[in-house]
Amino acid sequence: MKAGFSVFLFLCTLIGQAQIDVQHYRFEIELNDQSDGIVGKALVTIKFLSDASEVRLDLVSQEDEDGMTAYQVLEQRQRLVSSHKDNVLLFQLTKPAKKGEERTFEIDYMGKPKDGLIISRNQYGDRTFFADNWPNRAHNWIPCNDNPADKASVEFVVTAPSQYKVISNGLLVEEKAIDANRKRTYWKEDTPISTKVMVIGAARFAVTRVDSGYRVPVTAWVYPQDSAKGAYDYALADDILGYMEKYVAPYPYKKLANVQSKTIFGGMENANTIFYAENTVTGNRSSEALLAHEIAHQWFGNTATEKSFTHLWLSEGFATYFTSLYMEQKYGEDSFQKRLQDDRRQVIQFVRTFNHPVVDSTTDYMDLLNANSYQKGSWVLHMLRRTIGDEGFRKSIKAYYNQYKGSNADTRDFQRVVEETTGAKLDTFFRQWLYQPGVPKLDVRWRQQPNKAIELNVLQQSKVLYQLPLEIGIVYKDGSKEVQRVNISKAAESFQVPVKDMPAKVILDPNTNLLFDGKISEL
Repeated sequence: MKAGFSVFLFLCTLIGQAQIDVQHYRFEIELNDQSDGIVGKALVTIKFLSDASEVRLDLVSQEDEDGMTAYQVLEQRQRLVSSHKDNVLLFQLTKPAKKGEERTFEIDYMGKPKDGLIISRNQYGDRTFFADNWPNRAHNWIPCNDNPADKASVEFVVTAPSQYKVISNGLLVEEKAIDANRKRTYWKEDTPISTKVMVIGAARFAVTRVDSGYRVPVTAWVYPQDSAKGAYDYALADDILGYMEKYVAPYPYKKLANVQSKTIFGGMENANTIFYAENTVTGNRSSEALLAHEIAHQWFGNTATEKSFTHLWLSEGFATYFTSLYMEQKYGEDSFQKRLQDDRRQVIQFVRTFNHPVVDSTTDYMDLLNANSYQKGSWVLHMLRRTIGDEGFRKSIKAYYNQYKGSNADTRDFQRVVEETTGAKLDTFFRQWLYQPGVPKLDVRWRQQPNKAIELNVLQQSKVLYQLPLEIGIVYKDGSKEVQRVNISKAAESFQVPVKDMPAKVILDPNTNLLFDGKISEL
């Protein structure tokens, strides 16, 4: 996801959620043009992870005119005793559930979504309906276990006025007129996904297939006024998919729809149904990096998913770095280094006022859409690649994805996979870059020595000391260059660095391999 702006969140109630694992959702949703209210029926199949006599699901309760009302819960047509308040739907089981048992419940509800399903008008004044569930806003409009660690297959059966086309996760099963004014559209996703990336979109769309014979359909869903521009812009997805498949693994879904939308974010990586902010369709392909970021999420974030938002960097940092890798192979090393340098500047500026580590346990999830999760997370991967080498990095990424595709991981899981793949010991690396805040701050000074060497004095000015390799670029008067490396671990250190002649210039990190804030000067 590319962050746009923050909205107030209705945080989900997680009490009791550990005892269930949702296996499947079927949502039947009715949309209309007379009001912003919806009517819904949810069929929720639950596997019980422990014996239970009641079930708790997340669903925002009605307050004033907004929110949902769950007016009945059924099991095998028998009505269950239920209550719906404080954003929790609680229902009692007539027959207690046993650990390992699977049971299906029907929930009938209605109301006006406070959030999560954005009903508004697009930039051309046309009415639109777009789900926008990240991070835990799905329960504003669907009853669910609104937790990224609980993945389930899902069906959306949407009844809407006939002028709208409806897009959702998975494959289209049916699109059928009900009467002269309404039609029903049925989408089914068999691959288990988190609620954060389950969506529907309903609007006047122009739909174009934009791939060049890719093995799954790649389509552009754009407003009719932008049909030519959107088809041209979104056709970039073909190359991006090819790159990600070559580097990581086959694309994990059966279609990719790129959708112009009213998401509050620049882009939202909904599973195989990516929503982009409506103003990103320009006709000049200026959003190529955005497409690469959201498409990379189909592997990292959607398929291999973080266990909790504490480990969001496993989603956003990965998508940010793979965007840079894609741009590197397409536009060259200079483009790659410029992106890294821009990201480094953002991190340095950010950590001056934000004293949290990348692995951040805050429950204000929107605050996690920051340079720690994105740019610093990306830089961690870049430094890891330089630490274990290109081959080790690529093998580690593949091993991590293959082990956790379809499930969930945290930072320790990723570290363990890398260590097992490469044999490297990475406790210090992960601790200093991911579990402590800030970046190294270095003051480096040098002077010429008479014995064809320079003396290098390094001060670490950070609150904590880092162990890191620092590359020094030596530029000679004849234009030749060389790179030397010193390993830093103390508050103050001096090094004798061999040189072939008097340097014209000495620079820090000439190949953009280290995340740091620092300066160098001649004594």
